[in-house]
Amino acid sequence: MIAAVIVAATGLGLGAFQYPQDWLPDGSPQARFTLVAQCLLASAFWLLMSIGLLARHRFFTPEDIDGSGLTSGTAKARVLQAVLQNTLEQTALAALTYLAFAALAPAGYLGALPAAALLFWCGRALFWHGYAQGAAARSFGFALTFYSTVLLFVAALYFSFV
Repeated sequence: MIAAVIVAATGLGLGAFQYPQDWLPDGSPQARFTLVAQCLLASAFWLLMSIGLLARHRFFTPEDIDGSGLTSGTAKARVLQAVLQNTLEQTALAALTYLAFAALAPAGYLGALPAAALLFWCGRALFWHGYAQGAAARSFGFALTFYSTVLLFVAALYFSFV
């Protein structure tokens, strides 16, 4: 977990302070909204994949085709459902945080948003890859996804008061 916090803080810091200024949008609301929408595609991708994989599994698995509301589900369906649930939670938190940061942060710090999206992407990939091997194998991916969003949330909160 500590390693993920360090990677997240470093990544967000580099994004905020080293992102090429000519790549950043101006400070207009439209430009900020466009940037946050582009960054949210990273989390939306993982949510889309989570939903799609579970749906595909259920469609081709007779024991799971009726859905989790009517059956207890196979072990694979339960794993896919758990990944989906966690991805949904992480995506909702990231979306709200990215929007708040985009609205509140000075334009010069908006490079943290693409950095956060990249950290989210990498964290979800590692979480997915390690999920079936247990908590230790998925912990870095979870922590990278979560703490990059938490740190961006703290920054947005700070900018809301300064």
